[in-house]
Amino acid sequence: MQTITKETLIGELLQIDMGVAAVLMNSGMHCVGCPSSQMESLEEACMVHGMDVNAVLKDIEKYFEEKEQ
Repeated sequence: MQTITKETLIGELLQIDMGVAAVLMNSGMHCVGCPSSQMESLEEACMVHGMDVNAVLKDIEKYFEEKEQ
């Protein structure tokens, strides 16, 4: 698995695994399909939506852990 950080772009996340879109949407980030969001870092997108980037990162990590099982 590729390392995902606060600096990872939303577009990169979706290229790594489109399933991350569901994780982001469940967290409250409903604009993952918006063209401008593709060039935002995870941290920037969380800031715009008033979300805790560390909590979202944990949700993404959990998604990948469960997927590997």
